Amino acid sequence: PFDPVLMFKILVIQTLNNLSDERTEYLINDRLSFMRFLGLGLSDRVPDAKTVRLFRERLTQAGAIDGLFNRFDITLRSAGYLPMSGQILDATLVAAPKQRNTNAEKVDLREGRIPEDWQNKPAKLSHKDRHARWTLKFTKAKRQDDGSMPAMDLAIPFFGYKSHISIDRKFRFIRKGKTTHAAASDGARLREGLLDKTNTASSVWADTAYRSKANEAFMDKEGFVSKIHRKKPHLKPMPSHIQRSNAGKSVIRSRVEHVFADQKSQTGLFIRTVGITRASMRIGLANIVYNMRRFLFLERMNASA
Repeated sequence: PFDPVLMFKILVIQTLNNLSDERTEYLINDRLSFMRFLGLGLSDRVPDAKTVRLFRERLTQAGAIDGLFNRFDITLRSAGYLPMSGQILDATLVAAPKQRNTNAEKVDLREGRIPEDWQNKPAKLSHKDRHARWTLKFTKAKRQDDGSMPAMDLAIPFFGYKSHISIDRKFRFIRKGKTTHAAASDGARLREGLLDKTNTASSVWADTAYRSKANEAFMDKEGFVSKIHRKKPHLKPMPSHIQRSNAGKSVIRSRVEHVFADQKSQTGLFIRTVGITRASMRIGLANIVYNMRRFLFLERMNASA
């Protein structure tokens, strides 16, 4: 009986504050600011946690998140925020609850099979995430006490999913998005609809993970101009002209990192659910909420100018 717009606004609150369903219900009853945003009065009935979960599940099963994302993108374009000045691609890892599986179960999952022991246990199967994967997250090693830098970077095991996005260079709105398991290749996603053909410029910036002959040929065929970082030659030092070129590209490419930093610091991007369909819903909502916050920021900047 609740208004779908009201329920979607609750999902916006939930995503923005990284809340569980139970915590969302409690805070709506507790905070007047939440009630004002939802248009609820003190005597109005508030949807409980189960209602919120069921509404999100209906949207998930209907695959509605892409349509909702595109609807808000149309709003951005109508307000004058057209994709301009080229686009920047990147991906970030999104953590999910770790799974404790045997080696045999891991082999079955990698090959797309349901482990035999799970098939007759529906309760166990419903709690097992068969789509998330382990991968290694490489990070710079910290300087040692004597001031020297370790020769090797750190490789940290990571379990979950990966969010791939394309933002426009001018306004830094997310224009395209895709969710995969954490071990998926970044570069292959470029050819899977991640490029925005409506951008007014043809330049594409990305890091070396997207540099491949297949991607270069694809962009050339589709009319895009590659500004992707070049890789270091194998067992050879990086040529100075390529190093300077990459440094110039990094000034522009680094803007996409601000998007991920905003999502993780402001909304605490984390997957609480099981399965890639629900993970896509969660990440898709995070992308919509980011665009909403970015839109309000730019509108305030324009009003004060």
